[in-house]
Amino acid sequence: MTDKTSNQMWGGRFAAGPDAIMEAINASIGFDQRMAAQDIAGSRAHAAMLAATGVITDSDADAIREGLLTVLSEIESGNFQFSTALEDIHMNVEARLKEIIGEPAGRLHTGRSRNDQVATDFKLWVRDQFDAAEKGLLALIGALVDQAEAGADWVMPGFTHLQTAQPVTWGHHMMAYVEMFGRDLSRVRDARKRMNESPLGSAALAGTSFPIDREMTAEALGFDRPTANSLDAVSDRDFALEFLSTASICAMHLSRFAEELVIWSSAQFRFVTLSDRFSTGSSIMPQKKNPDAAELIRAKVGRIFGANTALMMVMKGLPLAYSKDMQEDKEQVFDAADNWMLALAAMEGMVKDMTGNRESLAAAAGSGFSTATDLADWMVRVLKVPFRDAHHVTGALVAMAEGRGVDLPDLTLEDMKSVHDGITEDIFSVLGVENSVNSRMSYGGTAPAQVRAQVARWKEILG
Repeated sequence: MTDKTSNQMWGGRFAAGPDAIMEAINASIGFDQRMAAQDIAGSRAHAAMLAATGVITDSDADAIREGLLTVLSEIESGNFQFSTALEDIHMNVEARLKEIIGEPAGRLHTGRSRNDQVATDFKLWVRDQFDAAEKGLLALIGALVDQAEAGADWVMPGFTHLQTAQPVTWGHHMMAYVEMFGRDLSRVRDARKRMNESPLGSAALAGTSFPIDREMTAEALGFDRPTANSLDAVSDRDFALEFLSTASICAMHLSRFAEELVIWSSAQFRFVTLSDRFSTGSSIMPQKKNPDAAELIRAKVGRIFGANTALMMVMKGLPLAYSKDMQEDKEQVFDAADNWMLALAAMEGMVKDMTGNRESLAAAAGSGFSTATDLADWMVRVLKVPFRDAHHVTGALVAMAEGRGVDLPDLTLEDMKSVHDGITEDIFSVLGVENSVNSRMSYGGTAPAQVRAQVARWKEILG
């Protein structure tokens, strides 16, 4: 086969033939340069440890430290020339370090491998993202708590199957999302704690014969301890998978709330008004105000969950220890992290800026026979009627009201007594939506007093 034929088979993009294809598929510098700061931090810690244990001289360690700071400065200023021929961030940094300080640069890689180096860099990067997610979640939770406190006694319809079920309070609905995002916060903190072990010093897969001090490098990099098994350390990506699974669950919560905001801001509901900062107009319909930020947040779960699935598929068939397949881990995590942080920030902004329309909420709260359960509960509590019987009586009264085109409080006492003669005037004390929500005083209930108690609890948690 001629070179010309070979080039045609590879396609126009790879006119240079197989070497160009191999370089393109093997190189990761196009994306892993995002870990430059983490790579240099790991190398500085490693060099300091090598000097402390006598593996390299202090003068070499000093040269390496200063050279790495120069490299970092060049990268941060945008003056660093990345090379795909050098494959990845680790080799790019090391090659430039050699240009700057010469021979001592060759001693930096003593007692480590790119396998433990990339695992360390990636862990440091993911740990930073967990910290960013924690800050984003705390800010969002704080915004929701503020909304809940402001509307602790605003009545609105609670839904099941997107149909009016029972009256609740605006504050109670906001606090439901506080609990959701609170669990996300717990998962973030839990996963971060579990991942905080240093792979550095595991080398290629079996450890090293050099007298290194892995406790020292772990401490220098803010890890709790070194990993306990070198085979596992270089082949583990559970920390990335936990990051993606935590992000996926949180993105699902963000999507659920975004969906409600889309519904609530519609002309049919008018429950909330979203600010112009998070809405757009229509190019053709001047009356439109579209909740685009909410819709885009709603879509983010697809990208984030897709990244989670993709990395699961990469890892599922890999024998120990390291395989080049694992190079496919980073782009998924980078993209998911970017979109998760953006979605958190956008949702916080929307929650801070949105205005609950109290009148519309209250008007909707009383529709759809929302106090039917209160009527049944009253019969059980006051008349000692078995709940199933009370349920049947209430159903008959709902049918009567529906047939007349009115709501339950609009029926007369005589109407009600015609279905069950034990009903008294006292029934009207529970049929109003305000009375309904005020009566729900069980722990975690929708009563304003309970909402305010939960607000106080979360304010204490948030500090």
